[in-house]
Amino acid sequence: MSASGPLVTDDGPMRFLQQGLADGAVTIVDGPAPRGSQTDVVVRSIASVVSAGTERMLADFGRASYLSKARQQPDRVREVVGKARTDGVLATVDAVRAKLATPILLGYANCGIVVEAPAATGFEVGDLVASNGGHAEVVAVPATMCARVPEGVAPEHAALASIASVGLQGLRLARPEVGERFVVTGLGLIGLLTVQLLRAQGVQVLGIDVDQRRLDLAASMGAQVVMAGEGVAPAAEQFSSGRGVDGVLITASTRSSEPVHQAAQMCRPKGRIVLVGVTGLELDRADFYQKELSFQVSCSYGPGRYDPSYEDHGVDYPLGHVRWTAGRNFEAVLDLMAAGTVDPSALLTHEYALADAAEAYDTLVGDPTALAIVLRYPGEEQAPTDRLLARVTPPTRPASPGRGRVGVIGAGNFATQILIPALKDAGADLELVASTGSSAAMAARRFDVRRSTSDLDAVFDDPEVDTVVVASRHDSHSRLVERSLRAGKHVFVEKPLAITSQQLEAVADTVRELGESAGGVPLVGIGFNRRFAPVTVRMVELLRPVSSPKAILITINAGEIPRSHWTQDPSVGGGRIIGEACHFIDLARHLVGHPITSVESTFLDTPTRDSATIALGFEDGSTAMVAYLATGSKKFPKERVEVFAAGRVLANENFRTLRAYGWPGVRTLRLRRQDKGHQPGVASFLEAVRSGGPAPIPFDEIVEVTRATLSAAQV
Repeated sequence: MSASGPLVTDDGPMRFLQQGLADGAVTIVDGPAPRGSQTDVVVRSIASVVSAGTERMLADFGRASYLSKARQQPDRVREVVGKARTDGVLATVDAVRAKLATPILLGYANCGIVVEAPAATGFEVGDLVASNGGHAEVVAVPATMCARVPEGVAPEHAALASIASVGLQGLRLARPEVGERFVVTGLGLIGLLTVQLLRAQGVQVLGIDVDQRRLDLAASMGAQVVMAGEGVAPAAEQFSSGRGVDGVLITASTRSSEPVHQAAQMCRPKGRIVLVGVTGLELDRADFYQKELSFQVSCSYGPGRYDPSYEDHGVDYPLGHVRWTAGRNFEAVLDLMAAGTVDPSALLTHEYALADAAEAYDTLVGDPTALAIVLRYPGEEQAPTDRLLARVTPPTRPASPGRGRVGVIGAGNFATQILIPALKDAGADLELVASTGSSAAMAARRFDVRRSTSDLDAVFDDPEVDTVVVASRHDSHSRLVERSLRAGKHVFVEKPLAITSQQLEAVADTVRELGESAGGVPLVGIGFNRRFAPVTVRMVELLRPVSSPKAILITINAGEIPRSHWTQDPSVGGGRIIGEACHFIDLARHLVGHPITSVESTFLDTPTRDSATIALGFEDGSTAMVAYLATGSKKFPKERVEVFAAGRVLANENFRTLRAYGWPGVRTLRLRRQDKGHQPGVASFLEAVRSGGPAPIPFDEIVEVTRATLSAAQV
């Protein structure tokens, strides 16, 4: 199969499941098949498993009232209250509604046939594999999170490999030995699989739960069992012959800290407690002190999980240094299934066709006997691979006349919560959204975009698209801008334009080259939205008569972002100075109205280099100091802009309030809600596209600000 070019068939695209956070509704969505990277494999699903743990929790949360949702997440409520204090109630309400309106993908236990596999992955087309792929007819998964299914293991059993690996990783941390006695607290799906894994290792097991049916299942697997409650302590005492148990694996889900306290009471001196599930963590030092107990929290499938180099870039850990990674835990579970020492048959309580997935989730929530629900996918005769691997969805509505037909590249949080709504508000004709198969389809469905695709070629080859909006990761921006221009399409790129000087010069060279051709240069816009904010517009209006130099102070209380986040990766996000501080360098340039002549940065000594003061000099003698800081408190307002000039001061407080000092007759401007200019910035660019007018920000100025930003970041 060709790796490029859209594949559209009359049968339509592949299907996947999503859940709304606002109401918990589970829906089947048509979308383009995902396109794997050089480290991914693309898999046509045969079976996936809906788990009674994580997915029941998500279903319950989605179906809960807003008040119940708030009670379940008190930390989030505190964040919302803090945001309301700094950004205003209306802006906070909009943000919360946008978050709840964003559906989530479902599933993390999948088995299917490999249909695309780059040589670097080590897999071949036709391999039967288990992975942590979701509930979709086609999934693209990291090769490091896949394992071949041994002969004789049924696909519905193999689909449990990822779930069983959660228990296996907890077991590895607990280090049980043959003949030891362990307790498993919580006999849900993971707990029962953990019982089997411990028994396979020659360990005696005592199972604890509140459900008699689950206790009976554990007993059939060779465990001794006891109903949770007052009888646990004497049962554990008898089970351990009065010595205390060697270890406890907590696979329960509860807000109470009682399971940890109970585990400590049951353990012998030097016993081991591993938390695999979710409990309260109000630990009593006395429980652990005299016995010198160890307590550890287990992380998902094992080493490599949540490590971008392992999951996203396919860098496996050396076997000699990390024997059991997440992927190798999958393999171990599958080998145990092939040997018959782990048999999940009794755990598969229900089975549904994909078309009946909504009913499956009703069963998950309403039937207490549900443990693992199998979803079956259509076979070859009903779902040919060429249809499933279609990279573009068919049109959902006819094209409308007029210019400004937009193809959006990227469907992440910023695109779906800010950029695409701004495009809709500006009257854009949304032709196409391109991203990974599921996220593109969800965005298209939510915003009534005509089509979705996982094939970038479709954006540039489509004659209906005359404007490309780039909202992908930063390292792709310059390349996609160049490609758009060479395809003869106008392009609006979310900042930054480039993350290296070489990328910037390549874009500038492209513009110069096209400028010398007969066809001319399509418009280039950039997401420097704060220029277009109502408060900024008023500041520029007031400053226009002021000819003397200005002194500008811009303080950004940016907040901390984890070092592992992609924006902090110099090769992907470019770092926060390039990716975010560019906004404020541009804002200073706009307020001064003259070219930048000097840049000097001083960084705080932090590992991420995301806190700096940037001193700018301008051609007219003006100066600006941009303090971009990730070390402050969330309770302090995020952004403040002050301009000192000709005996007067303007103070922009978080793009909600503008106070004027020394301007007779100028009243304080107070907006009902924070407005950072996203919608008017997008609207001005689309108007330029439709009218054939100049770009709202001259291209030379975009290049100037980008050069200054790269200099500020010292790259």
